[in-house]
Amino acid sequence: MKTRKFLPFKRKLQGKTNYKKRLELLKSKKLRIVVRKSLKNITVQAIEYHPDGDKTLFSVTTQELKKYGWTGYGKNTPAGYLVGYLFGMKAQQKKISEAILDQGLYLTRQGTVTFSVLKGLTDSGMKIPHDPKIFPKEDRVQGKHISEDIAKQFITVKANIQKVK
Repeated sequence: MKTRKFLPFKRKLQGKTNYKKRLELLKSKKLRIVVRKSLKNITVQAIEYHPDGDKTLFSVTTQELKKYGWTGYGKNTPAGYLVGYLFGMKAQQKKISEAILDQGLYLTRQGTVTFSVLKGLTDSGMKIPHDPKIFPKEDRVQGKHISEDIAKQFITVKANIQKVK
C-alpha cells in the first residue's frame, strides 16, 4: 500500500499566507480591510471574498494624500492615520460601514502604523472590531513627535479630507 504525501499550499511554503488566520477572517463573512506597507507607502484595500478569487472593491494609498496637501513621508504614523481616515470617508460614500481588519503576516504590536490606519478608519465612522488600547498615542498620530510643521499639516489635511463627504 502506497502512502500519500501531503504537500502544503505554495503560498504557505513561501511564507506569504497563514491559512488558519485567513479561514477565521473568512468565516466572519464581513468585508476585509487589508493594510499593506511598501518601502515608501501604505495601501489600504477593501477586499471581498469570492470562491473563484478575492475581489478588490477599491483601494487608497498614501500617494493620494498629496491631493489633500500632505507633503510628508508616506509611511509614518500620521500618514497611516490620514490614509485610514480617507479610506473610511470613501467607504461611507460607497455605503460600506462595517468590516474586519486583515493584517496578513504583520506582527501585532501596540502603536504600530497598521493600528494608526485602524484608528483613522474608526474615527471616520467605520465599525471595525478592536481594542482601543492598541492605538498609538494621540501626539504620535498627529505627528508632534516629528515636528510642529507636520502637526499643522496633519490638521489641514484632515480638514481637507472631511470635505470629501
